[in-house]
Amino acid sequence: MSPQPPLPELLAFAHELADLARPIALSAFRAPLQVAHKDDRSPVTAADRGIERVLRQAIAARYPTHGIFGEEEGQERVDAEQVWVLDPIDGTKAFASGNPLFGTLIGLLVRGEPVLGICDAPALGERYAAARGGVATRNGQALRVRAERTLDEAVLYCTTPDPLRGVPGFAALQARVRWTSYGGDCLAYGFLAAGGCDLIVDRGLKPYDWCALVPILEAAGGLLCDWRGRPLTLAADGDVVAASSAGLAAAACRALA
Repeated sequence: MSPQPPLPELLAFAHELADLARPIALSAFRAPLQVAHKDDRSPVTAADRGIERVLRQAIAARYPTHGIFGEEEGQERVDAEQVWVLDPIDGTKAFASGNPLFGTLIGLLVRGEPVLGICDAPALGERYAAARGGVATRNGQALRVRAERTLDEAVLYCTTPDPLRGVPGFAALQARVRWTSYGGDCLAYGFLAAGGCDLIVDRGLKPYDWCALVPILEAAGGLLCDWRGRPLTLAADGDVVAASSAGLAAAACRALA
């Protein structure tokens, strides 16, 4: 077994990947787009696929033994010790409609655990990044979640209300929090890491939706778990809670239950 490259080296490489992705996204943003639809009716553009192909080529050239789990191009060597998890454009609906709240997500699993992540927001010129044991940053400036609040004081985000309609626990949670905002996709998790909100609840996320975000939130003092408060794994059902503190996450999980 070859030694694992140190996390600072891997994080620097993740920044290189984000640097490759950003101009491709910007060249297509607010330009005429051909939008196709996948089997699950979610949209996909040529930029999604083009970014992922470029990132895969770069990973294969630098770390040929590493695995890749991508949204658009599938899985490759996902039993490897190191697996890169890619979402070339998280928030394709926003991207395709000219909304700047979309991002590129680049995460790395080591033995199944998320150890580093980048959330790059090309249209905003912002980049959130962290590696395990390090500091979460936005454009190089350190981030910290805001001081712990009670559920009654918390600001809640979720990407879309659609999968949460009819979930009694979510209605109970909304009745408790200060207010709810919708949208933001991956950037809502950056807002939480930067102290802009306190809580996020989403359903049906895939590993490429959350892998890069776990290290960022943890390094900023928060956490990202499932609705039972358990760490996320590749086998998780995709129902997630992000919170600025363990106490707030536990309170949200109790409400959702």
